[in-house]
Amino acid sequence: MNKYDIILEILKDSVKPALGCTEPGAVAFAVSRSKEILGEDILKLTLSVDKNILKNGMFVTIPGTNEKGLLFAAALAIACGRPEYGLEALKEVSSNDIQKAREIIKGNVVDLILKKDAEGLFIKAQAQGRFHNSTVIIMGKHDNIVFESKDETVIKSHLQNSKSLNISELKNFSISELVDFANSIDIEKIEFLYDGIQMNRKIAQSGLNENVGIGFGKFVMSKASDAESLAIALTVSASEARMSGYALPVTSSAGSGNHGLLAIIPISIIGEKEGFDRDEILRALALSHLLTAYVKAYTGVLSSLCGCGIAAGVGCSAGLTYLREKSITKIENSIKNVLAGLSGMICDGAKIGCAYKLYLSSISAIEASNMALNGIVVPSDNGILAESAKKCIENLGRLSNQAMKDADDKFWTLCSKNFINLTNCKF
Repeated sequence: MNKYDIILEILKDSVKPALGCTEPGAVAFAVSRSKEILGEDILKLTLSVDKNILKNGMFVTIPGTNEKGLLFAAALAIACGRPEYGLEALKEVSSNDIQKAREIIKGNVVDLILKKDAEGLFIKAQAQGRFHNSTVIIMGKHDNIVFESKDETVIKSHLQNSKSLNISELKNFSISELVDFANSIDIEKIEFLYDGIQMNRKIAQSGLNENVGIGFGKFVMSKASDAESLAIALTVSASEARMSGYALPVTSSAGSGNHGLLAIIPISIIGEKEGFDRDEILRALALSHLLTAYVKAYTGVLSSLCGCGIAAGVGCSAGLTYLREKSITKIENSIKNVLAGLSGMICDGAKIGCAYKLYLSSISAIEASNMALNGIVVPSDNGILAESAKKCIENLGRLSNQAMKDADDKFWTLCSKNFINLTNCKF
C-alpha cells in the first residue's frame, strides 16, 4: 500500500455511524455478541471496563429510553441487542425491551466491575447461561473485538495486537502529507463522507424541532445571525440530542460521536453558506477527520482531556482554514491557536453538559481559523506550544498521558455520587 492508501484506510476506519454515546454503544455491542455466542438465556453477566469507558458511560441517556448508565445499556443489550449492527446494536429497541431490561437490572443479572489496571480502551463481557458460558473482549477501539470464546473453545484471539490502533499509524505522517492527501485523493474515494453531513445535520435539526435536553440548542439558535453562529447552534443541538438519548445515529470520528459532530457540522454549514462546492467541502472534511484522529493518536482514544473539544476542535479549525485557503502555514497556525486556548479542557464523563463544551469548542475552532487566516497566531513560546503544529500535538499527548495520568482517580472522588445504578458496581 502506498501512503495515500494507508491514510484512506485510516480515514474509513475512523468515520463510522454510532447510536448514542459511543461507550454504552460499545458495551452493548460486546454484550450482544456474547449473547449471540452463548446461544441461550443469560443468567449472569459480568461486565469489566476500563476507567474511561466507565466514566463516559455512567451519565448519558441510552437511546430510545429515559434510562442512564452502562448497567442499563448492558441489560438492554441482553434484551434486544443485535451485534450485526456494531455500535448501533441497540437501534431496534421497543417499550417491551425497555421493561425487560429494567427487570434484568432488578434481578441483579449484571455486575459492573472497574478494571483498574486496564491500559487503554477495554471492555470484557462474560455471559453465563444454564449450560454454557461465553466471553467477548473489546480493546483499542470501540468496535474492535479481539477475543471471543464459548466454554473452553476460543473462537477468536488477537490479543497480541490489541494495543496497535489504526490511528496510531498517523504518527508516521506529517501534517503537510495529510493536507496533500486532501488535495490529491480521488473525490470518489471520499464520497462516503457526505453521508456524515446528512446524518449529523439530521439529528441537529431534530434537536431543534423537539424538546430534548435542557433547551440549550434552541437557546443558541435564537441568537444565530450568520453562517458561523448557525454552524455553532446546529453543532450544539446535535450534541444535546445525542447526549439526551435521541434515537438517531450520528457519524463518529476517531471513536466518538461528539468528535464527529464538531468535525463535520461547522465545515459543512459554513462551506455551503460561503459558496464552496461539494467536492471542496468533502476534501476539507477529510482533513478535519484526519487531524481529529491525528490528535487522538497522541492523546489516546480515551483520556483525561476532552477529545470532543480539543481533538475535534483542531480538526474542525484546520478543515475550515483549508477550505478557505490552502496555505499549510495558516492551517498549522489554526492548530496552534486551538491548542493555545483549549488544551486544558478536561473530560469529566460523557453527559448533557458536553453540548456546552462543544459550544465553546466550535466557537474556538472557528475563531482560531479566522485568526490564522488574518495572520494572527499565538507565539510558540506560550505554554505547551512549540515551533511546529506537530510538536504542539506531541506536547499535548505528553500532557494527556503523563501529567494527567492520575486525574481520573480524583474524578471518582468528585463524581461517584452522581453515578447511576451503583448497586452492582465494583470500583
